Amino acid sequence: MDLRQLSYVVAVAELSSFTRAAERCFVVQSALSHQVARLESELGARLFHRTSRQVRLTAAGAAFLPSARQCLAAAERARSEVAAATGEVRGRLSVGVIPTVCAVDVPAALRLFHDRHRQVRVTLVMGGSDELVDKVATGVLDVAFLGLPIERALTEVAHHLLAHDNHVVVMSATHPLAESEELSLHDLAGQVFVDFPPGTPGRAQVDQAFAAAGLSRDVAFDVTDAHLMTGLIGQELGIGMLPSAYAQQLTGVVTIPVRDAARRAEHLIWSSDGPSPAAAAFLHQVRTAAA
Repeated sequence: MDLRQLSYVVAVAELSSFTRAAERCFVVQSALSHQVARLESELGARLFHRTSRQVRLTAAGAAFLPSARQCLAAAERARSEVAAATGEVRGRLSVGVIPTVCAVDVPAALRLFHDRHRQVRVTLVMGGSDELVDKVATGVLDVAFLGLPIERALTEVAHHLLAHDNHVVVMSATHPLAESEELSLHDLAGQVFVDFPPGTPGRAQVDQAFAAAGLSRDVAFDVTDAHLMTGLIGQELGIGMLPSAYAQQLTGVVTIPVRDAARRAEHLIWSSDGPSPAAAAFLHQVRTAAA
């Protein structure tokens, strides 16, 4: 078993295609297929179900994949550690970001990081906070920017608190309450809401605030994207609540402070096993700027 074979297995698993995996790995498909077959023979188990229409992991393949990723990450990290010992930061940096991150200007931070460390290749992944926590904890991502209820404990990963923020209510300019200077949750309880899906951190922040006030509300539209949420609000399909730092960037809607609003904590997280040299350099840059 060698790293090349592991990288081929990971590519096939992620792309569900031997053809696309070969393109990613810059080899001909026959060579990649041969190496995967050799590895399966060595392991004594099939890693993939192959049909003319699809490729998917077997139970053995699903069990093997996390270890394959860990081995590849360890090898990449070893190369990066050697380079770091000579004063050079190189390797890869994978960054997860929620769509509503505000405490850090992520594109500007990555621009500065790239200017300082041009040998590092950066991957940027968008996702929800729970998803990003899992990916950092399992080593799929190096670091991530999250938005969570302030009561949420982060035990799976190392973390740094970046900022707290209050939610504001977002509504169309034609809404009957649109000219209010300030509102309360009681004022909003009878309204129709647009919000994130149940169980997500973005939804939990608002649900907890209403529950603490002894109130319930009607969420008619569940959406996974804050931009789409704003569009539905602008079409007068409901009102929403979003962090104030994010809401102030919106156009075409009205934002109003809420006295007993939900609160959000933004965190920067990384593996509890310690960051790679590239991740450590990025963490140092972001935490220094935040301080």
